[in-house]
Amino acid sequence: MKKIRIGSGAGYAGDRIEPAVELMEKGNLDYIMFECLAERTIAIGQQDKMKDPKKGYNQLLEARMRKILPLAKKNSIKVITNMGAANPLAAAEVTVALAKELGVTGLKIAAVTGDDIFDDIKKYYDNNILELDCPLGDIQESILSTNVYCGADGIIEALNNKADIIITGRVSDPALAIGPLVYEFGWNLEDNPDQMGQAVLVGHLLECGGQVTGGYYADPGYKDVPKLERLGFPLIEIDETGEFIVTKVEGSGGIVTTDTCKEQMLYEIHNPERYMTPDVIADFSHVTFTEEGKDRVKAAHATSHGKPETLKVSVGYKDCFIGEGEISYGGLNCMNRAKLAADIVEKRLQLIGVEMEEYRSDFIGYNSLYKSQISDQFAPNHFSEIRVRCSGRTKDKHNAELIANEVEALYTNGPAGGAGATKKVSEVVSICSIFVPREIVDIKIAYQEV
Repeated sequence: MKKIRIGSGAGYAGDRIEPAVELMEKGNLDYIMFECLAERTIAIGQQDKMKDPKKGYNQLLEARMRKILPLAKKNSIKVITNMGAANPLAAAEVTVALAKELGVTGLKIAAVTGDDIFDDIKKYYDNNILELDCPLGDIQESILSTNVYCGADGIIEALNNKADIIITGRVSDPALAIGPLVYEFGWNLEDNPDQMGQAVLVGHLLECGGQVTGGYYADPGYKDVPKLERLGFPLIEIDETGEFIVTKVEGSGGIVTTDTCKEQMLYEIHNPERYMTPDVIADFSHVTFTEEGKDRVKAAHATSHGKPETLKVSVGYKDCFIGEGEISYGGLNCMNRAKLAADIVEKRLQLIGVEMEEYRSDFIGYNSLYKSQISDQFAPNHFSEIRVRCSGRTKDKHNAELIANEVEALYTNGPAGGAGATKKVSEVVSICSIFVPREIVDIKIAYQEV
């Protein structure tokens, strides 16, 4: 029975490269996917592209390709990645140039576009924003990017045209695995609803890299994971029935267990019975995980229920500025000095008339994550050190700077012993969503060979 092996080379934009290299050297892979887009990543890429039309792709693309192109050629591994972000065409050009520089030949490189609908976004100004309870037109002046979550169609077409390296923009995370599975096994929704559900599960388990091998699972003394400093990324071996094994390279750090797989399966899905992706509405409600051996877990019984009529558009927009400052207090009475510092800053911001939409002060080490809901129940009577963080959300940079400056001024205008003051002002790019008919997407593929 035909089997293929797919590895995960990255689980987020800034992921490390060594586990991918290990997989490509020792994993006997047919494919490796690099999932490098979070919700805001394309909007940030679009900002880069506005400054330089040759940019907008993942900032680690060149470093990664320098490592993996020789291995892809040597071991006949096809690479599928969304590192194209806001500029897949430029990412492909860079990849071609690197291949030539490295002397790697005999590769066909595909750039998949069509997810960017910025030029047509005015047509959808009346569409309601999922998160903001208003039409898209209400934020039209702030919009930076509009990218449709596309499915695997472009990847499948590129594979049918013998592409070795496929670089996309905004596709769904599971699409990076669905593409090769549909291409290799000829699955479709009508004839293979169970296999298509399993295909989504493959992509979902692989998409976050080291999370399913224990990276996001580890909790010392409760859920111990060995050799996290050498964490191995996952690979999946799957046959044409759709059943598959999750594993990793022997000797690499981390673990693969039923529990790590369960945690990853439930990660970031809104409804296990109807997990919406562009390709298929997956149903994970009857999935079983069975340990077949050390670091080998069998996954079965995902299914699917058709595909959604609409596609989600990730809209990046200029939202606000955050002004923040931090300062530390240590030793006896440090908590009271920290509280006095926070009180001084809040009163100063009122005195000088800083305009803010939102403001908070946190005592890092005490309540910065949970405020009083949990912190007050478990707080000790005495602290050896506390770091104060004061932050505010503003519409403009000037007011954000005033917040940051007031924290730094505590050096000589606040309680005794303040140290390690820092300040920062950040422009915040936020994300919201609308839905559009799937028929509007026009996928195009550009090919180059080296």
